[in-house]
Amino acid sequence: MTGTAPQDPQDLEDPQNPENEGDSALRAWRTIGPLMDLITPMALRTAATLGIADLIADGSGRTDDLARRSGTDQDALGRMLRHLVCHGVFTEPEPGRFGLNGTAELLRSGHPAQLRRWLDLDGFGGTMDLAFTGLMHTVRTGEPAWEQVFGAPFWPYLAAHPDMAASFDATMSSGAAFVADAARGHDWSTARHVTDVGGGVGALLAEVLETHPGLRATLLDLPETAERGREFLAARGLTDRCEIVGQSFFDPLPAGSDVYILSGVVHDWGDTQARAVLRRCAEAAGEHGRVVVIETSADDPASFAEMDLRMLVLAGGRERSVDEYAALASDSGLRVAGVHTTPLGQVILDCVARSAAAP
Repeated sequence: MTGTAPQDPQDLEDPQNPENEGDSALRAWRTIGPLMDLITPMALRTAATLGIADLIADGSGRTDDLARRSGTDQDALGRMLRHLVCHGVFTEPEPGRFGLNGTAELLRSGHPAQLRRWLDLDGFGGTMDLAFTGLMHTVRTGEPAWEQVFGAPFWPYLAAHPDMAASFDATMSSGAAFVADAARGHDWSTARHVTDVGGGVGALLAEVLETHPGLRATLLDLPETAERGREFLAARGLTDRCEIVGQSFFDPLPAGSDVYILSGVVHDWGDTQARAVLRRCAEAAGEHGRVVVIETSADDPASFAEMDLRMLVLAGGRERSVDEYAALASDSGLRVAGVHTTPLGQVILDCVARSAAAP
């Protein structure tokens, strides 16, 4: 019966019908295929790492030229790009010549989303994703996969690999739209001095300072990151308004700021460490200061679930609901005085001393 339709409609439901078995298998592969595919994600990251979109934009797009400029094997590069073309990334207007489409344009270095940085296998973005090759270890043990894959826990690994730590800082500071969204998400007008705790190179702090000329600030992070922050803020002309402190945020923090910012910090840690850093902020803020926590909102279940798993696999952290953050704050001597979600889906919790009177 090969090549002909079943004579009896009941044959369509007959599991013993060989043709039905073939159709069922095809449907199964079409259903599961997009979920199981590891080839396309790695091809995409390889193309991003090699800067193929930039090379096409600046040259002919012919495979031999692309291979020469990217230092790759011409045949292997062509095969990979042809696979990506079949998945809607790049075009092949003629054999052996590739072009950009809307999706490939997203991989260009100058694109505002900075997706190339997040996919770069030579930097933190792509390396972070490789940690998921150890997901089985995490699911079996509940422990982060990073150490299993790379030989050391996440934070000690970055400390031992300065180039990767610098890439981490740069990756965390990319995405100007989200930085601006976070900066606009809180009313800084009543503050005279803010401290960004674990603030990386100071991207958020720079945005806040530039929009509030009368404000002064402190950037606090580990010494190597803090030094990169000094350079970043100097390039923005802000070092005269910002003190740089290189230390752990698990140690006592400089007191006296009106606001202590924790942006994308608490979710890096399990509950014990999260309480510890919140407690340090509460101690430094005292009765009259505030602690502003900026994290991922739970309003988008898919994004929340993905980030929750990512934080576990990398460093043993977790995403939390507003109620869970409020419980951590309460355990740390704080209470949540206000909550709102930004236009880009970041949640901002405005915390004060638990003993402070309600307005």
